[in-house]
Parts: sequence; structure tokens; C-alpha cells
Amino acid sequence: MLTCSVIPHRKSARRSWIAAGLLTVGALLSAQLLAAEQDLKPRPKNPPPAVATATVPTDVRPLQIVGIGDMISVQVYGRPELATTTSVADDGSISLPLVGAVRIAGQSQTAAAQKVVAAFQGGQYLRNPQVTLLITQSRSQQVSVLGEVRTPGRFVVDGKTTVLDLLALAGGTTERGGDTVFLIRADSAGKLERQRIDLKGLQSDQVALPSLSLRGGDSIYVPPYEQYYIYGAITSPNMYRLEPSMTVLQAISRSGGLTQFANEKRVEIKRKNPDGTLKSYRAALTDRVLPDDVIYVKESRF
Repeated sequence: MLTCSVIPHRKSARRSWIAAGLLTVGALLSAQLLAAEQDLKPRPKNPPPAVATATVPTDVRPLQIVGIGDMISVQVYGRPELATTTSVADDGSISLPLVGAVRIAGQSQTAAAQKVVAAFQGGQYLRNPQVTLLITQSRSQQVSVLGEVRTPGRFVVDGKTTVLDLLALAGGTTERGGDTVFLIRADSAGKLERQRIDLKGLQSDQVALPSLSLRGGDSIYVPPYEQYYIYGAITSPNMYRLEPSMTVLQAISRSGGLTQFANEKRVEIKRKNPDGTLKSYRAALTDRVLPDDVIYVKESRF
């Protein structure tokens, strides 16, 4: 009985080993066949380039806003008798046939057209009107240009007018115009704020060009360029334009250089303090020159 019970157990174990071996061999053959199929598939010579994700611009230019005094053209599709060209009244409204006064000041052209549509539908004059509203002449969106420009004054702008566009309308800056202009704009509380805008990007690709859009009520001021004064033992004493990061040596070179009696070690700068008083100190040729500095080059002592 003991022998009969052990022999079947050994036979079943041997069969299990054989089955496991066959399964392992089958798995290996399947993996090799799958790899071979992958190798036979054609592969692109150059992988497709990565697709760049679109970025939303941070400087979204505003739409042109309807303002008081603007000339407005209103057209209703299929109803030419309702076409109107009028100006925005002091209360911000325009007068239209059938519906009367509709307030649209402070709205974009699209939003103003929707208000006209709502007025026609609310009075039950038209069921589904298609209205086109355009600003034909802007009188509210004006910007003032002051300072060192060839034609100072007030100019009409739209939602795409930049600082450079406005300077071009004003004829450009004069010879005394600086490289920096100031944008004066009222905030939400009505307080005027001043923003400095650099124009050096017109001459150098290291500085970004101004792309800020203007809106009605803004003012642009172009100050005169910063200057310094130099006199003493130099060839051409005078007032000169101050360049960025200018040194005393460069200022002397701009004025024609030293005379034969000059002593480059005896240079003095008179500089204005915040309280308005002047302070004099000896300057080296490598010192920076600041706006409104007065440089005095002394003669040698004999």
C-alpha cells in the first residue's frame, strides 16, 4: 500500500514539471516573435518635432470704447430706414428711431451693438435684429503729448495705438528730447500715476520696445535729455548731453579734450545735493558723471 501511494505522486510531479517547462518555452518564443514583429515595422527616420504649446499674451490690448462726443453709425440688416449716424450725447446715450435714447458710453462697439439689439427687442419692434455699430469719428479717445516733440497737442487714439505710434503722430522727438518718456494715467480712484518708458530699444536690441497700448485721457510727456556742464582747461567748454554710464574721461573727450595747460589730476565736480546745495569734490577720470554735474578741469601749477 505504501509503494502504490508514492508512485502516482511522483508521476504527477513529473508531469507538472514538464508542463511548466513547456509554458516557459512558449512564453520565450512569443516574446521573440513579438520583438521580431516590432523590428520589421518601418520606423520614421526623423522623429516628429515637439509641438509647442500656445501661450496667451500677457498684454491684451483693449477694445475701442465708445465715449461722449464720438460719432456713431448704426446699421440694421434689412431695415435701411433704421440706419442712423449720430453723436454720443453728454449723458452717454444716442437717439435711435422707434426706441429713442440708448445709453452706450463706456461700452465696446460690440457691447453697444448688443444694447441696441436689446432695445429693439424690448420694445417689440424687431424680433431678431442684426445690428452693426461702428465709431466713425472718435472724439473721446484723445491723448495729450507734451514736452520735446515737434507737434505737441491732443491726438485721437484707438485700442491699438502705442507710445511709438503717438510719438510718430506728434512728428517725433526734437533734438533735445531724451531717451525716456513718461506716461501719465489716472488709476481706478482717479489719482494720476506716472510710468517711466524707455526708448533706448529703438537703437539697441538689448532693450525691449514699448508696446503698451494707450487709452483716452492718457498724457505723454517727453522731457529734455539729461545734461552736464564742463569748463576750465578744455578745448570747448559748454553744456553737453549726458550719455548712459558716462565717465569723467568720456565727458572731457566729448568737449574736445584737454588743453596744453590742463592737469588731468586736478578735476573737480560740483554736484547738487537733494536739499539744493552744491558740494565740490575731487574726481577721478573713471568717476561716473550724473545729471547736471558741473565739471571743472584745472590748469597745472607752474
